[in-house]
Amino acid sequence: MAVQFSAHVNDAGITLLRGDQIIYREPGFALLDDTELTTGTNAFLNARIHPRRVQHRYWAELASTPFADQRFSHLSAADLVSRQLEQMWSMAGANSSSELVLAVPASMEAANLGLLLGIAADIKLPVVALVDAAVAATRREYRNAVPVHVDMSLHATTLTRLAQAGQAQVERVEVLRDCGLFALYDAWINAIAEVFVKQSRFDPLHTAETEQMLFNNLAGWLASAASHERVVLELQHGGLNHKAEIESLSLIGAAAPSYQLISSKLRALYRADETPAVQVTDRIVRLPGLAEMLRARVGGELFTLEPGATARGARSRCRETRTTGSRTTGSRTTGSRTTGSRATGEGVSLRRQLPWDQSAADVTAESSQHSRTGKPTHLLFRANAYALGADTLVLGARQMDGERTIVVDSDMPGISRRHCSLRVLHGQCVLEDHSRYGTFLNGHRIDGSTVLEVGDSIRIGSPGYEFQLITTDGNLPNGT
Repeated sequence: MAVQFSAHVNDAGITLLRGDQIIYREPGFALLDDTELTTGTNAFLNARIHPRRVQHRYWAELASTPFADQRFSHLSAADLVSRQLEQMWSMAGANSSSELVLAVPASMEAANLGLLLGIAADIKLPVVALVDAAVAATRREYRNAVPVHVDMSLHATTLTRLAQAGQAQVERVEVLRDCGLFALYDAWINAIAEVFVKQSRFDPLHTAETEQMLFNNLAGWLASAASHERVVLELQHGGLNHKAEIESLSLIGAAAPSYQLISSKLRALYRADETPAVQVTDRIVRLPGLAEMLRARVGGELFTLEPGATARGARSRCRETRTTGSRTTGSRTTGSRTTGSRATGEGVSLRRQLPWDQSAADVTAESSQHSRTGKPTHLLFRANAYALGADTLVLGARQMDGERTIVVDSDMPGISRRHCSLRVLHGQCVLEDHSRYGTFLNGHRIDGSTVLEVGDSIRIGSPGYEFQLITTDGNLPNGT
């Protein structure tokens, strides 16, 4: 029997497909009022009106322990996940022969997955396969390049580097906690509220009702920012029409700390001799300026997936198959009642590799170099600028014979004699790590080597020494 349904578990928008059609896509919000528990969009539309009655971390922190919050103390995150899955499945129009494939984020650990399967069994979800979301989304080979899949949930950004030995396979995962949409919502709402106050003396954060209006209009304003230099803001309240304008660059600036963290971590996943193929979800592309920053800072080529691509890719490649191997089971707590349950289907386990089912994409090596910004000319350390060129510049605890070396204190923990080196190679400034302790680019440990840009920071040792990459007009003394 072919799999009819597939779902992508991302709390920025839990997505359910029937065949190729999206029939449910709602965020991981839960609202508990005096009469009922509501999840998804209805809860989201009350998140700022009743903030103490709303939960939005239950997918990210899936557990069976009761909430500490008194209003939710009779419930757990598992109960809220169960309720949302029930409400999602009620829209499926399923029958007794229906089957469901789940694409799950790499941030979910084994205990979370076991609990998720236990919940699915309790509410009779016919789960026949679990697939890593990045693998599910990657349906083709990226020739001559290394793919990294980028997606964002409410409270995290996940970067998955994929191996391509005949199929898509998870090689390395980086989860940036508390770097998700919810933090960006707050940053954008504060920036927009400030503009309203300055331009119209109207403070939309003064009442919960008008703050919710900001929340509800945010998606439309962000869409406008993606294609216009300025965004017209308009809110109707108290019989008055309040207007303001904000520059799209201001919205990008408000998100800059998160954007910079994502691009820095992504760069650290690539070695200097690799061509990036950055695969992003439609959710990433809708964030003003993020895709453009990744193109500029990481280089290579950027590939955008269509809405529902992750669930669609999972269903397409699990259509006629069932998992084999060890069985994953789970249990959960419902209120004060604890029940154990077996996972739906025999031997459901997480797949971290799948064959491709679409034609390959050829990625050109030239695009990587042409897309990068600002090649540094000097390394700055303790007010001295050291020229960068074809000859190697070494950083370490001992002078290297025949090599220019910046010698640092050998008593600093975590520094090797020949720790790392910099040189200009094929028009790019390349950093190579030779140590067993690691070399850090903008706070992230590099994987052997990486390409440097103006403004980058290198750290060696713990707590370490910091080096800055700069560019000059050529007026510094030669050899400094």
